[in-house]
Amino acid sequence: MNETSLKIGVVGLGRGFSLMVPTFIMDDRVKLAAATDPRPEAMAQFERDFDGKLYETFDQLCEDDNLDLIYVASPHQFHEEHVIKAARSGKHVLVEKPMALRIDACTRMIETAKQFGVQLIVGPCHSFDAPILATRKIISNGALGIPRMITAFNFTDFLYRPRRPEELKTSEGGGVVFSQGAHQIDILRLLAGGLANSVFSVTGNWDASRPAEGAYSAIIRFEGGTTANLTYNGYGYFDSDQFVDWIDEFGNPKKQGEYKSGKDALIELKILKSEIAYKAERAYGGSISSEKPKSGVQHDRQHEHFGTFIISCENGDIRPMPDRIEIYTDTHKTIPLPSPTVPRAEVVDELYAAITEKQPPIHSGEWGRATLEICQAILKSAETNKEIKLNYQVSC
Repeated sequence: MNETSLKIGVVGLGRGFSLMVPTFIMDDRVKLAAATDPRPEAMAQFERDFDGKLYETFDQLCEDDNLDLIYVASPHQFHEEHVIKAARSGKHVLVEKPMALRIDACTRMIETAKQFGVQLIVGPCHSFDAPILATRKIISNGALGIPRMITAFNFTDFLYRPRRPEELKTSEGGGVVFSQGAHQIDILRLLAGGLANSVFSVTGNWDASRPAEGAYSAIIRFEGGTTANLTYNGYGYFDSDQFVDWIDEFGNPKKQGEYKSGKDALIELKILKSEIAYKAERAYGGSISSEKPKSGVQHDRQHEHFGTFIISCENGDIRPMPDRIEIYTDTHKTIPLPSPTVPRAEVVDELYAAITEKQPPIHSGEWGRATLEICQAILKSAETNKEIKLNYQVSC
């Protein structure tokens, strides 16, 4: 273990945490040191896996002077409270997306972090993915000219995965716009320079048994002339992973049509037990959750992704893939990417540089607030059938 490792305390040992566990285990710049969660089984698993301290309350976690950073992986509605308390205790913060559910909450989080001199980083999001960062560098070198159009789409079974009740209530951050839109919007903003001007959108809420937005399509206009067209559909019919060589969101090979039985499985699940109970069983510490990830390299793993992106520049098109970048000009060029040795290492890159080197992060509180603003604008535009102007955008 690196002597300068950042010691991390975690609030919320759920799905977000379980996806970050391999990174925390394999990257010696960070060390999991403490946690709090309302589920006893998750706390017991954390103690077995990491020999970390356990706290009954979040206030007690914040009082641990041994911690450098608090990872806020609690449900969306608790982000504001947890980030502000962590910042006031002098801890740096990594908070899951979406940053919060209201702009004013984001602003309070940003102001508190500044007041107490701590770093606030929003993530992980798929804009940290290595293929996206590599694409950004290609755009920045200027050889292909200015991006004029970005096309993005992703078709998944998101709405039919086990959900808590609030995950199907828009007012509490449920549906695909807040949970999935934040990924897609973050990527678009990073590739287009960050400064979006307006949003026009439609949303889909087509299944009364899952009463939240399950789909959206939006046009986002950016300063400099870039226009982005993005679509997300979480109703579980078509699987757009076929366009990324049947690699799933987390960089793993998948079988064609693997999720097609999602709705049938959900119906069977509701007959046998509650959806909430099943989700808890699948979460960290649950009876059917995976064992603690090993520290070795997974050789068949590729980089994470969030569907298909095509960036149309003045002199050519760019398409990031899980293992390469495709560039289309008068000729076709493929740039291979090295396989990841530590999943999501880019998150730690930004986090570590911000805390130890005072390097301003891309995914700051202001960045997270700007992404939330577009999520809200998608919902508002769909409701009013009007183009929504934006006020909180920041460049990158």
